Amino acid sequence: MTDSAQPSPVLFFETMNAYQRTAVLKGAIELDLFTAIGEGATTAIELAPRCQASGRGIRILCDYLTVIGFLTKQGDRYGLTPDAAMFLDRRSPAYLGTATRFLANPTSYEAFSNVAELVRKGTTILPGEGMTEPERKEWVEFARGMAPLMHVPAAGIASILGAKDAVGASGKWKVLDIAAGHGMFGITLAKHNPQAEITALDWRNVLEVARENAQAAGVSGRYHTIAGSAFEAELGTGYDVVLLTNILHHFDVATCEALLGRVHAALAPGGRAAILEFVPNDDRVSPPQAATFAMMMLGMTPAGDAYTFRELENMCRNAGFAAATLHPLAPHPEAVVVATK
Repeated sequence: MTDSAQPSPVLFFETMNAYQRTAVLKGAIELDLFTAIGEGATTAIELAPRCQASGRGIRILCDYLTVIGFLTKQGDRYGLTPDAAMFLDRRSPAYLGTATRFLANPTSYEAFSNVAELVRKGTTILPGEGMTEPERKEWVEFARGMAPLMHVPAAGIASILGAKDAVGASGKWKVLDIAAGHGMFGITLAKHNPQAEITALDWRNVLEVARENAQAAGVSGRYHTIAGSAFEAELGTGYDVVLLTNILHHFDVATCEALLGRVHAALAPGGRAAILEFVPNDDRVSPPQAATFAMMMLGMTPAGDAYTFRELENMCRNAGFAAATLHPLAPHPEAVVVATK
């Protein structure tokens, strides 16, 4: 047996202490450490007053962030890795620091506070319907915090749908954005196509955020809303596109098919549903981010899952769609399934 194949306790200790990585990154974002380094404060002595922190604390924090790959270090000077410069410097248009408001909220920790019991039950240990409970306040945090993370997949969907030149039979391009959240997917389509008319559906408190974003993007005159449940609200008909972004994974197959059936009925002939999901391979253990997302759904929902393309394709077929195609969005970890009526 070679040394590389020898059993080692390293993975055990790294995994048991992994909670520290989350806490360290969240703390560094709260201290605005990455922005401070980007602005030129690169030693612990320079960073301490800028971050209103102790020199010892900053030195240990920065060394830890260097070890896990967010910072570089030469002598006593720290620098940003390309990922940190792109996503964690507040001055970057791709800044993701706001996402901690949703990804590191107390509900997430509560959901995984007893994984043994979670696995025994096979469903969330959160009260009620977990994160599928109507009008949860966390979805407002999602809408406010996660929008920057969605620019890349939103642009990808626009490209896949040919948004720039798309037009419907009415002369307009009618788009329904179900579970719109921050609204960035529909807003992006509206920015690509001046003929696009967007209707966003979500809970009333979440739609306030989407309307703010539509106003900021200059498309509020073509941005309409429906408040309520995707399973109960009157959707309307004649849509050229229906967006289903990050919603199907919250539910079991039967519930997904029921929603897809409503979407099919709302589409015009030849209309398309664009489904954004974490899509694992058939082995369900690759690629890593898509495959491990199933655990997130076990913790947060009564019956959600990460569905393979074959499973999503079957759901679409059972809901009446004629065809479905898979479109990866690398380097983004999700993929788009386009189903055609």
